[in-house]
Amino acid sequence: MPNIKSAKKRVLVAQARNARNKANKSALKTALKKFEVAAAEGNRTEAESAYTVAVKSVDKAVAKGILHKNNAAHKKSAMTLKLNSIG
Repeated sequence: MPNIKSAKKRVLVAQARNARNKANKSALKTALKKFEVAAAEGNRTEAESAYTVAVKSVDKAVAKGILHKNNAAHKKSAMTLKLNSIG
């Protein structure tokens, strides 16, 4: 444990950011899994609604620095191809 006051604050700030990033990553993974399940079932309407939520969460993850923009583009492209193959 740090002795210096500023170092103690950095530890607390790091813990808060870690918790926030973990929650955001978890929400992203949940949205992606919901789309995958809907796509696997072959339910077009459910997959479309899950797709919009998943794309929005991927874009939010990029804005928050959780995902790289190229990784996000790859994920969105894969989801779009999967959605188009359902119909």
